[in-house]
Amino acid sequence: MATRKESKKKKRGFFKWFAIIIVAVILLGGGYLFYLWSKFSDTVDSIHSPLSRDEDPGRQKELESVFKNKKSINILLLGVDEREGDRGRSDTMILMSLNPKTDSMIMLSIPRDTYVDIPNRGKDKINHAYAYGGTELSVKTVEGAFDLPVHFYAKVNMEGFKQGIDAIGGVTINNKQAFTQDGKQFPTGEITLNGSDALKYIRMRKQDARGDLGRNERQRNVISAAMNKVASVGSITKFDDMLEILGNNAETDLNMKRIKSLFSGYRDTRKHIKTIEISGQGQIINKVWYYVVNDNEFNRITTEIKKHMEAK
Repeated sequence: MATRKESKKKKRGFFKWFAIIIVAVILLGGGYLFYLWSKFSDTVDSIHSPLSRDEDPGRQKELESVFKNKKSINILLLGVDEREGDRGRSDTMILMSLNPKTDSMIMLSIPRDTYVDIPNRGKDKINHAYAYGGTELSVKTVEGAFDLPVHFYAKVNMEGFKQGIDAIGGVTINNKQAFTQDGKQFPTGEITLNGSDALKYIRMRKQDARGDLGRNERQRNVISAAMNKVASVGSITKFDDMLEILGNNAETDLNMKRIKSLFSGYRDTRKHIKTIEISGQGQIINKVWYYVVNDNEFNRITTEIKKHMEAK
């Protein structure tokens, strides 16, 4: 039978090994987190693609002030169909306005056939700006059409969008209209979409009475669901996969420092998202169909977003 002294010795030995195990777990966990952070930093470096305007010191000083004072920022999301030998067109254009003081966000889907003035090209469909001058011209066109600043952009190849949805284990959304797209049936109610199905889901517009507006709503719903899924703790297990997909399919003018600022100061804006739509009408001009929006409607959109940006 063990003496009291031996019993105490065994207890000390147990606690000693228990402490070693805990320290080892912490070190391993910290090492893994360091690995993830390092890989994330490498990915951001690889997808960082500044625009020519970013060379202006005045602009950089202005952006520093925006983050320092936690002012609202606007980000243009571009979903692009790119093919070999062809720059492609922006299939999806969403302007996101993030206000960290009210922890709220506005998401404006811009119909791709919207009739606007493209700098140095004249009147045309807004998604043609990308075909004419890439991301740079797309940003300028959106800024001009809505009289709003676009502080940053993020561009994703639609193939990368599909892979990204798969990497987070799919998304669950509430579907308002039953339809079939590319052989896939989408019933009404709560449905879970994998990457391939999500891409089909957001591309349907011909069966929707609202056309591009209905399509844009589906895009916003899927993106919102994806943002919430990525923000969940469980998504960290897919972190490696998501970084690889980003590295192969995305571009942004956000650098690591500013992504840190976004994460620390703007992440809660996703919790209160308001979506707005542009009202217009289809019109044939020179035998081409456009979505024509009058000046009053453009002014309404601009006023609403500016009001959101200035709210405290």
